[in-house]
Amino acid sequence: MSKMHIKSGDTVMVISGTDKGKKGKVIAVSPDEGKVIVEKVRIVSKHVKPRKEGEAGGIIKGESALYASKVMLICPKCGVATRVGHGVDKNGNKVRVCRQPKCGNMF
Repeated sequence: MSKMHIKSGDTVMVISGTDKGKKGKVIAVSPDEGKVIVEKVRIVSKHVKPRKEGEAGGIIKGESALYASKVMLICPKCGVATRVGHGVDKNGNKVRVCRQPKCGNMF
């Protein structure tokens, strides 16, 4: 998967899995793997050993990657999770378009 419908900084909603229904901001995108990391979604525990003298080890919680197909973009105008369409704005630039019938917002 080389192209993705999600960019970092987008607000998305998880549509399947254990975190279904959660919303968050995209922190990172990995187009080669087809995965995204979403803020406060898919929290995992990682056991860390102390590496330097005086450094504390322990259990650290953090976000893990999930497949981009499991998230849906939330339109900034209407606030609804929507499929992404593509169009051209007045300046001739390619933009993403909200597919909700009453919205049609370009972002």
